[in-house]
Amino acid sequence: MNQSPHASVHSVDRFVFSVPDLHEAEQFYRAFGLDVRREGNRLALHTFGHPHCWAWVHASGRTKQLEYVRYGVHAHQLDALRERIVTAGLEAQPHPLGDAEGVWLRNPDGTHLQLVAASKVSPSHKSRPVMTPPVAPGHGAAPARSRALQVRPRYLSHVLFFTPDVPRMIRFSQEILGLRLSDHSGDLIAFLHGTHGSDHHLVAFAKSHAPGLHHSSWDVGSIDEVGRGSEQMRNAGHGRGWGVGRHVLGSNYFYYVRDPWGSYAEYSHDIDYVPADSEWPAADHPPEDSLYVWGPSLPPDFITNLEQPA
Repeated sequence: MNQSPHASVHSVDRFVFSVPDLHEAEQFYRAFGLDVRREGNRLALHTFGHPHCWAWVHASGRTKQLEYVRYGVHAHQLDALRERIVTAGLEAQPHPLGDAEGVWLRNPDGTHLQLVAASKVSPSHKSRPVMTPPVAPGHGAAPARSRALQVRPRYLSHVLFFTPDVPRMIRFSQEILGLRLSDHSGDLIAFLHGTHGSDHHLVAFAKSHAPGLHHSSWDVGSIDEVGRGSEQMRNAGHGRGWGVGRHVLGSNYFYYVRDPWGSYAEYSHDIDYVPADSEWPAADHPPEDSLYVWGPSLPPDFITNLEQPA
């Protein structure tokens, strides 16, 4: 079988987690602007105007828990990835909430991963801004507050996970999944992109005492939508967050809103893009130059893993 070093995952096809209360999750993600659909004892998270399901949220009655991550693979590369996984001794049984499709494995933190042949849903070009019509002289550009439309994200940009060992997850992501390092800051945080073209990071890892889900990031069409998103979530009763600001690594404008379980959902605009035929100049950045260019001070508990208390 072909073990080409270029065989790699191309998309986060779906991330799957469980929460204590499904109704609470439905209210949160509807307020955030997602197309939330009930499927029995779980929620399917879609974005309006896009056919793909980006996440499943299951009801557990327990503390929020990252269950597994499903990656999309080009069909002609799946056998090479399967052989790589088997050779490394990482093949696993399917997660109880999953199915038997594709290849299952566990990453070094013990988290289930599923690789399936699927269409690429990570972007194939840099995210384009929403075009706003010109404003005639003598008229205001901003809408009345009562007429501001709900912000509706366009696609899942990336997911950031907690890990006890960032360098180990970098090696695993490169050697097994075929991802490439974009940037990192020592052993504190790392960002990785896909070789088939993706945003600056498809996945990222932040150091913690245990694995878990820190945030999901959703693309919107303007910095105004980032700001309006922050306002719509405050109006919906979700006032804790971080932003509006601009990141250094990835360059995107951001606002993070804290969800009911202590993790975050991010509105993101204008993130850097890495085409399939380009080499990104990965670097190790000092902590003070790795987080944000401007914005409010980082909340002291922002990078705290409440999923698995220490």
